[in-house]
Amino acid sequence: MASVYFPFRSKVPGHFWRAFSSLCSPSSLVGTGVSNGEACIGSQIDTIISRIREGSSDDEVSKSLGHDEVCNAIPMSQSLVNVVLHRFKDDWKSALGFFRWAGSRLGYKHAPESYDMMVDILGKLKQFEKMRALMEEMRQDNQVRLSTVAKAMRRLAGARDWEDAVRVFDDLGNFQLEKNTESMNLLLDTLCKERKVEQARAVFLELKSHISPNTHTFNIFIHGWCKANRVDEAEWTIQEMKGHGCHPCVISYSTIIQSYCRQSNFAKAYELLDDMQAQGCVPNVVTYTTIMCSLTQVERFEEALQIPERMRSLGCKPDTLFYNALIHTLGRAGQLREAVHVFEVEMPKSGVPPNTSTYNSMIAMYCHRSKEEKALNLLREIGNSTFCMPDIQTYYPVLKSCLKTGKIDNLSEFLDDMVNKHHLSLDFSAYTLLIHGLCRANKCEWAYNLFEEMVGKDITPRHKTCALLLGEVKQKNMHDAAERIEVFMKQMKTSE
Repeated sequence: MASVYFPFRSKVPGHFWRAFSSLCSPSSLVGTGVSNGEACIGSQIDTIISRIREGSSDDEVSKSLGHDEVCNAIPMSQSLVNVVLHRFKDDWKSALGFFRWAGSRLGYKHAPESYDMMVDILGKLKQFEKMRALMEEMRQDNQVRLSTVAKAMRRLAGARDWEDAVRVFDDLGNFQLEKNTESMNLLLDTLCKERKVEQARAVFLELKSHISPNTHTFNIFIHGWCKANRVDEAEWTIQEMKGHGCHPCVISYSTIIQSYCRQSNFAKAYELLDDMQAQGCVPNVVTYTTIMCSLTQVERFEEALQIPERMRSLGCKPDTLFYNALIHTLGRAGQLREAVHVFEVEMPKSGVPPNTSTYNSMIAMYCHRSKEEKALNLLREIGNSTFCMPDIQTYYPVLKSCLKTGKIDNLSEFLDDMVNKHHLSLDFSAYTLLIHGLCRANKCEWAYNLFEEMVGKDITPRHKTCALLLGEVKQKNMHDAAERIEVFMKQMKTSE
């Protein structure tokens, strides 16, 4: 659904306004590691962007910047150019106009990375003639790299113009680049990622007589066939790579195992697991994590919980992601005590540090079982951690618990911590949770303030959320608020 313009000023509670504005003030740079030089570049970038009128052609943008004394006094640098190009990644006219102007400045020459960014922007927005023209300029200046060609091929293939993607590869010689295994793999990978595996196969059959494939070549095809849900061809590719003297690696087998797991065909996954071990290819922690997660998804918990022992018996050591998956599985299986043991005993003993996702799983598990105090202890722990930081998902179950238990004072404290201490912004799910929960708690004034804040950030609420809030503010005789919600709902309906 498109975002809807909300024709009135947001009335956010004062402590939230102070929190958000403090993030943008110069004093907020203190203690953040942002230097005065970086702040100065940020100001220069804002100045340049403010001078570019939306809807102008690339020529108009270039000319207007060229006649702007303030902009022409700003020294050019690669970092400044790349940041501005990133800001205009969805506006090729502004990006190209700025790029032309920056390139015309005395004493400055575009770096290859900046050229690549511009090629990518033009390709992403399907301005292929301009992309080709820019690549021709780059060719004359010997600036075309393999990364440039990769971006061009990817964008052409993404636009279903795979024949032109192949032509770019054919023209490598004109760019003083070699047709070799690396460049061939780039083309094949581009085609396979766009589900053009059969076309990639035809290209490979034509090229393999004078360009030798390697293990990565065949892994590209394995990924491609699996993505197209043609796992039999992926397994056949294992045999083909052996015929070319290439050895299947753990990635080769794990990709196919993952595909079988997606189909819940665990018998085939285990069969391939045994086969790779027989071939002397030892499964890694990613292989086992994939199988365990897939078993958990289909609620085969007992089988999933046998994976850690199978893994350890082969001397494969768990990592943070494996432990996260194990904790999640134990939680889904209702084994809270075992999950706590993994978190508090096994991980420290193995020297494996938790990350944000680890804390999120444990906090959610405690909240789900109404053990709020234990959840809050972990929230304080991650809040003071030096190696990972909370995110919005860390707070989500805690906010939900506060609303469920009616601890509204705690809710305000947590929201203040999120915004002031950890500089987190509420997302769609968090706003929806809070508005619905506050309405049920008879706090519709606060819910309405959050509604305005949500829409002010161009986050469009569901119709259900609007209808619930509208009913609550009408009961409270908040006539202005009701009228504004109704206006918004009408505009939302017309934009669908």
